[in-house]
Amino acid sequence: MTFRKPHLSLWQILQMNFGFFGIQYSFGLQQANMSPIYQYLGAEEANLPFLWLAGPVTGLLVQPLIGAMSDRTLSRWGRRTPYFLIGALMCSICLLFMPFSPTLWFAASLLWILDAANNVTMEPYRAYVSDRLNRDQHAVGFLTQSAFTGLAQTFAYLTPTLLFLWGIDKDAVNSSNIPQLTVIAFMIGAVFSITTVAWSVKSTPELPLTPQEIEHIKSQKTGWLATLSEIASAIRDMPQTMRQLWWMKLFQWYAMMCYWIYIVPALALSIFGTRDPNTTEFRDASLLNGQIGGFYNFVAFIAAFALMPLIRRWGPKYVHALCLLLAGISMMLLPSIQDKWLLLVPMVGIGMAWASIMGNPYILLAGSIPQERAGVYMGIFNMFIVLPMIFQMITLPFIYKHWLGANPTNVLVFAGVLMCIAAALTLRVKSKA
Repeated sequence: MTFRKPHLSLWQILQMNFGFFGIQYSFGLQQANMSPIYQYLGAEEANLPFLWLAGPVTGLLVQPLIGAMSDRTLSRWGRRTPYFLIGALMCSICLLFMPFSPTLWFAASLLWILDAANNVTMEPYRAYVSDRLNRDQHAVGFLTQSAFTGLAQTFAYLTPTLLFLWGIDKDAVNSSNIPQLTVIAFMIGAVFSITTVAWSVKSTPELPLTPQEIEHIKSQKTGWLATLSEIASAIRDMPQTMRQLWWMKLFQWYAMMCYWIYIVPALALSIFGTRDPNTTEFRDASLLNGQIGGFYNFVAFIAAFALMPLIRRWGPKYVHALCLLLAGISMMLLPSIQDKWLLLVPMVGIGMAWASIMGNPYILLAGSIPQERAGVYMGIFNMFIVLPMIFQMITLPFIYKHWLGANPTNVLVFAGVLMCIAAALTLRVKSKA
């Protein structure tokens, strides 16, 4: 296959991955705003993990199915492109409606659809990078996706603050008690979701399949049973590197979900001394999270490129372990910081880890899987994200009440410990040079 893949310039790779900006802007809006939205609608603090179940459960169901289906899709637009466009359109519609949710159950239900749409777009997109680039460009391709993740989530986190600086009242709320700053941010996300994906599809279309590839796809069985059989077969044949990455990702994603769910309640308590979501101080904590979250995502944007020479020299495994260790130490330090500006220091470690999380595991994976099964293995690999998330959301409410003293700041320390364990487990992964 490599003989027909043209070597792409950095500018071409940036255009190819521009759609990731829109996808990750949507994810950034969720990370920064779903816990506050749930609390504005009356959710109890201890029940927040349950309300976040939509993302991992839909990912568990959708990602491997869509990945396997895209491996076997033949259309005039390509194997992956139909999934990009359908998922991005669904995502835009959900983002438009989310900040107008009248009740808690409506917002939770809409999040299920939104996350399903994001997953329909995400997995074929990762396989598309593997399809389009030769192996010697995989690192640049996936780290460029990581860079767009950092850039998009920087804007997603900072959008409410920027709107506030432009004169919009931070205390103005709609009929659902959701700030108007959040409403406008979600509308912007709806525009980005479809337009950026459309740009990537137009600027960098998929490569035409060879007659041999077309014949191979046509020879495969179709239908749900065949798709499920392919997923089961791929799991049985899973490469050793992929199996070892599971243990690292279990602790890594458990920790990240702890951070995302409880960072706003933790800041509200440690910086502003409140736990009441209906106060000005709580809304200030949400804005502060947008600011520090925007900063760590900007660090991730820069780090995605800065890590490239380190990865070439030391390899993705050692760089990833170092980044996770820095994030773990940073999370453990967060609750003890009282000065708002000093919060930016641990954000450097978290930002470096976020850049690494969105790139290095996929570099390790891409070198160990067969190209013809890239879609299904990318889908299965992302089950390694959603399964830890589901486990976290089921177990954390008990841990929160009985082991962490029902204190959101203790959750951040707990997340830091788990991230350090993930760093140690990364060193056990055996991969090709």
